Amino acid sequence: MTDKPDEDLTPDEPSVDEPTAADSAPDTASVHDEPAEPSLADEGDGAVEPGLVVEHDEEIELDEVPDVEPAYELQPGEDTVLAEAATTYDHEDAPDDDFDDIVAPPMEDEPAADDAGDDSRDLQPPATDAGDGGSAHWGRRILLGLVLVAGVLYVAGYFLTGSRMPANATIGGVDVSGMSPADARAAVDKALTPNVDREIVLTHGKTEFRVKPKAAGLAFDLDRTISEAGGERSWKPADIAGLFFGEHQTDPALDVDDAKLQSSVGTIGEAVNREVVEAQITFPDGKPKAREPRAGRVIARSDAAEAIRKAYLVSDKPVTVPTAVVEPAVDSAGLADAMKTIAKPAVSGPVTIRVGDKKVSLPVTAYAPALVVRVKDNTLRPYLDPKKLAGPLTDSTTGIGKKAVDATVKIEDGKPVVMPGKEGVGLQPKEMAVKLLPALTQSGSKRAVEVEAKVVEPLFTTADAKALKIKQKISSFETHFPYAEYRNTNQSRAAELINGTILKPGETFSFNNIVGERTAANGFVTGTVINGGVFREELGGGVSQVATTTYNAGFFGGMDDVEHHPHAFYINRYPVGREATVYFGSLDLRFRNPTKYGVLVRAYVIKSTPSTPGTMHVELWSTKVWDIKAGESARRNGRTPGKQYDDTDRCVPQDPIPGFDIDIYRYFYKGGKKVKTETDTATYQAADHVICGKKPKDE
Repeated sequence: MTDKPDEDLTPDEPSVDEPTAADSAPDTASVHDEPAEPSLADEGDGAVEPGLVVEHDEEIELDEVPDVEPAYELQPGEDTVLAEAATTYDHEDAPDDDFDDIVAPPMEDEPAADDAGDDSRDLQPPATDAGDGGSAHWGRRILLGLVLVAGVLYVAGYFLTGSRMPANATIGGVDVSGMSPADARAAVDKALTPNVDREIVLTHGKTEFRVKPKAAGLAFDLDRTISEAGGERSWKPADIAGLFFGEHQTDPALDVDDAKLQSSVGTIGEAVNREVVEAQITFPDGKPKAREPRAGRVIARSDAAEAIRKAYLVSDKPVTVPTAVVEPAVDSAGLADAMKTIAKPAVSGPVTIRVGDKKVSLPVTAYAPALVVRVKDNTLRPYLDPKKLAGPLTDSTTGIGKKAVDATVKIEDGKPVVMPGKEGVGLQPKEMAVKLLPALTQSGSKRAVEVEAKVVEPLFTTADAKALKIKQKISSFETHFPYAEYRNTNQSRAAELINGTILKPGETFSFNNIVGERTAANGFVTGTVINGGVFREELGGGVSQVATTTYNAGFFGGMDDVEHHPHAFYINRYPVGREATVYFGSLDLRFRNPTKYGVLVRAYVIKSTPSTPGTMHVELWSTKVWDIKAGESARRNGRTPGKQYDDTDRCVPQDPIPGFDIDIYRYFYKGGKKVKTETDTATYQAADHVICGKKPKDE
C-alpha cells in the first residue's frame, strides 16, 4: 500500500510527517515493484522520520504508553521550517557550509546519542558554550563597575585636595597634618615669619660667618609654601593618596636671588679657600730646590648655597662650611722622581755649544736662572725662559757675535720715551731654549748643542714699543710705611724688579712671576710677615706693601682683577678693602690688561728713616680709556678677637684687631658718564691678641 498525500498539500510543499518521493524511493526502483510498507501514521500519532522503516513485534496499546512531556512543542509554522531543514540537510549535494543555516527550536533535556533511538540529533546545530558567554558578560559588567567606582573616588580625591593638608605633614618643622590650608598658613606664619631677618651662621674651624638673609637674596614666600605643601587642588594620584598615607616633610618656599646668594658664598670662600701649591723645582745658585706640593681647599659653592637655604627660617644652629680638597697634579713621589731624573742631571755640568768650528762651554750659572721644572699637562717638565736666558747666554758666549738690545719705554722728564732696540750677532735665545732642553738630561759627549750664529733681533723691537701707544699716566698710587731697614731693603728690591714691566694688550701681570721667590739670593732679607693669622719673621717681610700699592694702581688704571687676596686681618696703613697680600707659591697678585694699548709699570721707593716714614709708589702709563672712582659700604659682621699665647722663638707680639666685612665698589666713567660698576667684598678675620710666652695656669 502506498500512502496518499494529503489533498491540502501541494507537491511543492511536502508534509513533515511524510517523506517525499525523492527521499523514499531508490533511484532505480518503481513504486509498483514492491508493495509499500505501512507507515507509522497508520499505527498511531507518532512522528516518522523520512526513509525510516519500523518493525513491530507486537501491538502497542496507546493507552499503555506513559505520558511523556514533549521535549519541545511545535509552534504554528515551525513544522514547515523543520521539513525544509530536513530536506536541506539530507540533500546529497548540499554543501557542508549550509549546516550553519539550519534553524531549529531549542531543545530541553536532550537524551544522549546512545539512548535517542534515532538520528534526530543530526538535525541539531552545533552546541554553543552558553556558560562561558555569560561569565564574560558578567566580567565586563564587574570591570565597568570598578572603573566607575575608581573614577568617582579619583574625582572625589581631587576635590578633597586643597581642602585639607596631607597626612603626617610638616613645613619647616611645623606640624600641619590634616589642617585646612588656611589653618596651616596661620600656623606656619606664626612659627616662621618671625625668623625672616635672622642671620644664618656658618663656621669653619674657629671662624664664624654670619649671613644676612636680605644680603644673600633670600625671601620667604608664605603662600607658595602652603601651595607646594599640598594646599591646592591636584589631579596627581600621589597628592591624592598623600591625604591619607605617608610622611610629608616640606621646606619653606623661598624667593632666591642667585647672584646675591653666590656673592655671600664667595665672601665666605675668600676666607676659607686655600690655593693648591703645585710641585716645582727652581735653581737658585745653580742648585735644584724643590717646592713640595700641598693640597688646596675651596668652598663647595653649590653645597654652601644649599646649606644656607636649608638653614634659613628653620634653624639657629651653626652650619659647617662645606669644602672640597683640591689635590695637586703631581704628588711628592712625582716630585722626588723629577729631582732624580730631571733636576740633578740638568745642573750636573756645563753644556758644550758648537758654533761652526768654535766650541763654547755654557756654565750652569748661565742657564740655571732661566730654568724651572714645573707642572704641565699633569707632569713635571723642564722649561727655559728665553728672556731670562738671553742675557747670560750672551755674556757666556762673548766670543760669538754681539748682544742684541731690546727696545723699551722709559719715563724721562715726566714723559714716556721709546728707547730703540739694536740688532746683535750671536745665538738666538728662543732657538737655544728649544735646543738646550734635551741636552740638559744627557751626559758625556751627548751633553752638547750645535747651533749657528745669526743676526739676533731684539726680542722687543722699536716698532713693537711704538705700536703700544704708551702716551700718558693713567693711574698712580702710594702707601706709607714706618721705619724698618728690612722694609727699605725688601720693598726697594721688589719695586726694582717690577719697574719697567710692559704689559701688551691681553697680557697678565703676575707679581710672583716677576719678583720671583723671596730669597737671600734674590736680594731679600728677613722681615715680619703674616702667616696663619699671626705675625712671623720670614724672608721678604714687607713685600705685601709693594703688592698693595701695585694692586691699587691697577684698580684705578682699569685693569681686570684676576687674583688678589686681602690680608687675613685689617692693617690700618692700607686702604680698607683695597689691599693685597702675596706669598710665593700660593698667594699671588694678578691683573690683566683689557685695553688695546700697552701698559708700562713704573715703581720706586722713598726709603724710611728713623724720623720719617717711607713711601711706596707705583704708576701705570698707557693711553687712558676710563676714569675710575672708588666707593665702599659700611662695615658689617663685626668679629671679636680672642687671645693666644706663643712660647716659640718665632713669636711676634700682636695687639687684638676686630674683624669685619666690607664691600668695595669700582665705578667706570667714560666721557663723564658712568658705564659700569664692579663690587668686591673683603672679609677680615679678627686678629687675636698674641702674647709671647706660656699660657698662665690660671687661664
